[in-house]
Amino acid sequence: MTSDLVLVDSPHGMTVDEVIRLALAEDVGSGDITTLATIPEDAVSTARIIAKEDCVLCGIDVARRVFAQVDGRIQYEALFADGTQVAAGTDVARISGPSRGMLTGERTAVNLLQRLSGIATLTSRYVEQVAGTRARILDTRKTPPLLRTLAKYAVRCGGGTNHRIGLYDAILIKDNHIQAAGGIAPALSRVHELYGGRYTIEIEVETLDQLGEALAAGTDIVLLDIMPPEQIRRARTLYGPDFRIEASGRIELSKVAEYAAAGADYISVGALTHSAPCIDFSMEFA
Repeated sequence: MTSDLVLVDSPHGMTVDEVIRLALAEDVGSGDITTLATIPEDAVSTARIIAKEDCVLCGIDVARRVFAQVDGRIQYEALFADGTQVAAGTDVARISGPSRGMLTGERTAVNLLQRLSGIATLTSRYVEQVAGTRARILDTRKTPPLLRTLAKYAVRCGGGTNHRIGLYDAILIKDNHIQAAGGIAPALSRVHELYGGRYTIEIEVETLDQLGEALAAGTDIVLLDIMPPEQIRRARTLYGPDFRIEASGRIELSKVAEYAAAGADYISVGALTHSAPCIDFSMEFA
C-alpha cells in the first residue's frame, strides 16, 4: 500500500468535485425517475462495494465524494486506502443511509472507481517490470478530457511518475514544433532566450544525429521516439551517461524491461491512461 498519496486539484481547470458534479449531472439529469418511483423517501439501506478482480485500488475517496454530493446523510466507510493491492471478492467500502441517494450515486461512483483502478493496476504492472533499474514509468497527456487530474493521480497510485500535467508546467518540443520552428537548434535557442532555466526542457528526436544536435544546443531530457532498445544503448555509447533519456512510442508491457535495461531513465506509456482496461466493481445492497 502507498501511504503518502494525496489527491489534489490541478492548479488549472476544474476541481475534482466539479468533475463529479458534472458527471452526476450527465447521469441524473432532471432526476432519477426509476428510483423516485420505486423507493420510498424515508427508506434506508446498507450496501458494500466489491472488487470483482485483483487490482490496485484507486478512487476510493472519489467514490465517497460522489455519494456526499448526492446526499450528505450517506455514511461511507473506506476499508482500504488508494494504492492498496486487493484481491477479487474483497469488500472495499461500506455504505449506509438514504436508499434513494445510494442508488442515484451508484453508477457515477463505480464508473470512476473502475476507471481509476484500471489505470493504477496497469501502471503497477509496468512498474513491476522495471523494478531494480533506474527507469521510471511516466504517463502522458493522453488522458480522457476533463479527467486528467484523476487519471494522473491513478498513475501515482500504481507507482508511476507524472510527466508534465499540461502545456504550462514543462517544455516538451515535439517533431511538429521542430518543423515549424525551422529545426532543433532554433527551437531550443528560442526556449533558452525566452525562459532561461525556468522550466525543464525536453526535446523529441528521431535519429542519433538529431540527438547530438539537441545535446549541443542544450536540453535537460531527450525523448527518443520509436527507437528500439539497441538504439538507446547506442545513444549511451556515443554520448555518455550525463544526459537523461526518455523512451517513448508504443512500448508494450512485454518490452518495457528491455528499454529499462538499455539505459532509459524514463519510459512514457500513453496506454496507461488511454487504454487501461477498467476493473470490475459492483455495489450490492444487503
